[in-house]
Amino acid sequence: MAQKIFRVLIRFILFFIARVEVRGYENLPAQGGYILAANHLGRLDSAMLYYAIEREDIIMPVAEKYKTHWFFGPLVRALGGFFINRFDADLQAIREVLKRLKKGGVFVIAPEGTRSKAEALQEARPGAAFFASKSGLPVIPVALTGTEDRQVLENLKHFRRSHIIVRAGPAFTIAPVKGQHTEGLVAATDEIMCRIGAMLPEKYRGFYAEHPRLKELLANA
Repeated sequence: MAQKIFRVLIRFILFFIARVEVRGYENLPAQGGYILAANHLGRLDSAMLYYAIEREDIIMPVAEKYKTHWFFGPLVRALGGFFINRFDADLQAIREVLKRLKKGGVFVIAPEGTRSKAEALQEARPGAAFFASKSGLPVIPVALTGTEDRQVLENLKHFRRSHIIVRAGPAFTIAPVKGQHTEGLVAATDEIMCRIGAMLPEKYRGFYAEHPRLKELLANA
């Protein structure tokens, strides 16, 4: 119920501050577990995913630094989210995610781990690939544009609505990979990020702009 109320609130607020397009909506299943991996440009990113996904079983990890925040701490708890240590193996969080995925939840994760100050893709961490490999569930890549903090704030100052686009790509699977620091996991992470990058305009591709897999995906698009 809390997620439903939050979604209504988010849509109400965004109606006044942004023009939102959701493309590839047919790629977002209404049922069943999957991992949604998205790029991370700004503070609106999490809200945009709640905006786009009509599900009440979203699994949203939040950086541990917000655990004691006066606003975000209570909000995350109310939405059924949980806090995670982004820099170390958080075994409790890993078990929680896998448990909820097994029940058919949607795990939303930004593989980059933090907002991009360069407003383009950063080198990603292996978390998304690890959970995809461990659970056997499909990954759905999502590309966000227009959520950059700088741009959103500038538009607000001038009473302009931001143009935000949420692009969801086709689902794909990651083969099982042993261990947490292997070449297989790195390759799987690159695959996820290149699929996100292939849906982004050139200026957003950042770290993966020259990756051979991204060029292959663009050539076959």
